[in-house]
Amino acid sequence: MSQKQPPIDLLILILTATLTIIGLVFVLSASFVWATHRFNDPFYFFKRQLLFANIGFIGMIVVSKINYTLYKKHATAFLIASFIMLVLVLIPGIGMVRGGARSWIGIGAFSLQPSEFMKLALIIFLAKFMANNPDEAKTFKRGVLPLMSVILLVFGIIMLQPDFGSGMVITAASVLMLFLCGVPFKYFLYFIGAGILGIAALIVSAPYRLARITSYLDPLADPQGSGFQILQSLYAITPGGLLGHGIGNSIQKHFYLPEPQTDFIFAIIAEEIGFIGANFILLLFICFFLRLGHIALKINDLFAKYVVLGIMSVLCIQVMINVGVVIGLLPVTGITLPFMSYGGSSLTITLLSIGVILNISRHTESNVV
Repeated sequence: MSQKQPPIDLLILILTATLTIIGLVFVLSASFVWATHRFNDPFYFFKRQLLFANIGFIGMIVVSKINYTLYKKHATAFLIASFIMLVLVLIPGIGMVRGGARSWIGIGAFSLQPSEFMKLALIIFLAKFMANNPDEAKTFKRGVLPLMSVILLVFGIIMLQPDFGSGMVITAASVLMLFLCGVPFKYFLYFIGAGILGIAALIVSAPYRLARITSYLDPLADPQGSGFQILQSLYAITPGGLLGHGIGNSIQKHFYLPEPQTDFIFAIIAEEIGFIGANFILLLFICFFLRLGHIALKINDLFAKYVVLGIMSVLCIQVMINVGVVIGLLPVTGITLPFMSYGGSSLTITLLSIGVILNISRHTESNVV
């Protein structure tokens, strides 16, 4: 008689559903003005986000029932497939250009962003390498050097699109993952030094990136140009006060803040539900990450532990960068807020990633609150 499978982690499921539902509410609120103007349909963005949320949740439940060891077995195949998609997106006629970056592959009326798939594929690959080579993974020549070579190769291909934001998230999250998995920080100092020089070169070589840095340092220097977006974001957050203007009552979404349903949705959230509401959402994220950390600590299987830490690293880095940009602490990078920002590929892959964690949690005692 087969042993009954333990239940999934209820707290992660509740937090995931809560964040996604809140995201749907604010995608509708933030987008209906732009959707009405561009598509004559105030629910255009909301309906698409709702579709991907449903696809993502169905996928999450299905993935939660698939034994996570399957991903370890096919880790290299997942990574190669993601590499192929990243290369395909660079080919004119296959890759779609949006906002100056060729980062999407069109499929009918929808599009896929290969870099989102690469996030999960790279996490699985790194987790397998470190789990199979626990001692070598913590050395420089046999561990850090080959792993960082793969990470930098991914970053380089993404920069050909160019998509600096996604490249930075993948690189930073991968380094954080390796550090959390026990790789000595001193080994990263070489790459951090080279990375600073490389980022400086990338910024200087592209005028729009340099403009983002100067606008970050002094947005009022060019309020109608490079500083426009961050200023409009701050104009949304500041008047929100403690309680906000109420859901649906944002002023900045009326053609002041460009594409408010995407990277800057947190500004609309702060404007409509205020400082207290925005911080409540951040508290939900903190509880979410603490729970992921708790699950990781309970796991004996190194591969499973590293996968959880990797997914946690990616989502945590995205939240920190997105919120940091919106409140003016970081330069504009074009990073979505997980569960909240409009974007089918981002939401779907995030929910599928949570499905992987839910399956892993079945094999631990972490589902006991």
